[in-house]
Amino acid sequence: MLTDIETFQETLATSGMPPVLSARHDRREFRAAVAARDLGPLKLIELVTPEGECFRDARGVRDTDEEWWQIDLMTRGRARVEQGRGIADLGPTDLVLIDPARPVRFASTASTHVTILVPRRELRLRPGDAASLAGVRIKGDRGPGALVSSLARNMARNMARSLTGFRAGEADRSAAAVIELISVALDAQLGNTRPGADETLRDRVLGYIEARLSDRDLAPARIAAAHHISVRRLHKLFEDQPLTVAALIRRRRLEQCRADLARSDRTVAAVAARWGFADPAHFSRLFKATYGYNASALTSSDRARAVKAPAARPSEDGGARTTER
Repeated sequence: MLTDIETFQETLATSGMPPVLSARHDRREFRAAVAARDLGPLKLIELVTPEGECFRDARGVRDTDEEWWQIDLMTRGRARVEQGRGIADLGPTDLVLIDPARPVRFASTASTHVTILVPRRELRLRPGDAASLAGVRIKGDRGPGALVSSLARNMARNMARSLTGFRAGEADRSAAAVIELISVALDAQLGNTRPGADETLRDRVLGYIEARLSDRDLAPARIAAAHHISVRRLHKLFEDQPLTVAALIRRRRLEQCRADLARSDRTVAAVAARWGFADPAHFSRLFKATYGYNASALTSSDRARAVKAPAARPSEDGGARTTER
């Protein structure tokens, strides 16, 4: 049993769990435990945590977090998970999908829960579906959700025995079966495995945007024309989404710039130009407003400074908010 928050966070990092920061815990009464095992490409992590709150902000997201989807299952206690517009109030057996590459906030009673980390390349979700599912409660007492819940609880009950002893290829095949079951549960949560006309069109628009992020002329009018719809119709497609079309383009460009700056030796101006920002000064102001630190802090010569920079929450209009949801 771990008795301090710092050791708990270090153990979490070792397990492969996306990092979180403590927002409210009684350090004198802190008791927690972590157990982790792999099943083929899956990571299964059981957490025992005290009552409290924790969160992950934009600064806490690592490049590697973009490679996973996170499925959390409650086995004891209750929790509230907030991500994007989704708020999931979870009881025992309930599940929730979390995007590790986006900010998230947790609040829970003393509880036990199981996390399954699934590679994104294995569990393919359309962008619109992922946005609809993240932070939404999936009932674990009926339908496909109950099967996933029961399986995860059984695997976690004795990890050392149930997740070892596989012969060559068996772990990967077993993981594929688990992933397929998760996919069925997520499809069921969407309510219809076949997307409606608006969803299909929105997915086409999202793919169009993603393929042309580096184009400086990418804008709502051009996107609408390419899909033979009016600009008003385009905006209506996104009225129930977390971001408007323009804000989505801006956020995805900033995310690509942030990733490039962190893993390359290109200059800030070169990276900004590559991803469609014509004015380096405007880009620098927008980056600082969004992430709370200068873009130059991520260049190889000054990377250490980024670790100490304050965090900020990205907003839809490119501004910054000082608290994380």
